[in-house]
Amino acid sequence: MSDPQLDFGFEGPVVPLAPTAKGKARTRKSAPRAVIPAPAPLADAASPEALARQLESHPDFRVLRRLQPCLQFEPAQGAVRHVVLLDTETTGLDASREKIIELALLRVEVDAGSGRPCGAVQVYDGLEDPGMPILPEIEALTGISNDMVRGQRLDEARVAELLAGADLIIAHNAAFDRPFVEARLPVFAQLPWACSFADIDWKSEGQSSAKLESLALSNGWFYDAHRAEMDCHALLAVLGQTLPQAQQTGLARLLLAGTQTAYRLQATAAPFEAKDLLKVRGYRWNAEQRVWHTRLADEAALQGECEWLRSAVYGGRSARVQLEKLHAGVKYSARGGEVSQLQL
Repeated sequence: MSDPQLDFGFEGPVVPLAPTAKGKARTRKSAPRAVIPAPAPLADAASPEALARQLESHPDFRVLRRLQPCLQFEPAQGAVRHVVLLDTETTGLDASREKIIELALLRVEVDAGSGRPCGAVQVYDGLEDPGMPILPEIEALTGISNDMVRGQRLDEARVAELLAGADLIIAHNAAFDRPFVEARLPVFAQLPWACSFADIDWKSEGQSSAKLESLALSNGWFYDAHRAEMDCHALLAVLGQTLPQAQQTGLARLLLAGTQTAYRLQATAAPFEAKDLLKVRGYRWNAEQRVWHTRLADEAALQGECEWLRSAVYGGRSARVQLEKLHAGVKYSARGGEVSQLQL
């Protein structure tokens, strides 16, 4: 028998309306209701998982579960790639002035055939005294206080151990994390990187946002964000899922991205009247160099973009644009790639 405290209100009473001018009450004539499946008898209230499954079986409910970090996956069935997922918490946004206060790493093997994590996950999470005060807004965001980091230092030997033989470093916004960790530990500059935020087209995969919390929620998980280790566990869980359009896991997609050369293309001397076209196309304005530029994932995208620039921006006229090649060793770093001039 249903517990009245858990009544979902599918068959509530008819609500009386205010009296009419003659003092007689009327009842509202309800429109025909859609047929909604009656809920099954409620499970034992002492079993939260049973209750969650109960709600999931009804079309009007979705259930979120707290993300549980996984430290042991099924063994690999063949060759593996060694991947390190990384996240940082810092004193601010500018890597030239601010410092790391927390660094977390997850080292995991990825089955080369399935693209899924396998075997044991190795974890490192360390705090570091930045040598400057942690501002109140940073403490409020991260939960890391000045007292927590006082006298703390990253375990460089443990970090080096987890990075040894790694095939790829992955961060969710590598353009932020990579300059910070390279400034603190130069070994990171010797490894190829991929970005789970930028190297996967989340919009084409049906996601309204590429933020990690949003991606986790779409998979039915919530977690305590803005601590480095938990963010890494959430990222691993998200990337272990199959992308519906690409029909491969996020890990597999990023392993491929780590082998590809990306390009930064500048629309050199583009006509002023083309600015709106460029902006809609996704170009960004570099105020210092006074040029519109965009980032392209591979050579095919570069060729298509050059054709578009030639016809839509330069009106078929001859033009020379600047091209920067970005292999995985420099992508998302503060270091530049190989620069050349390209004739359109």
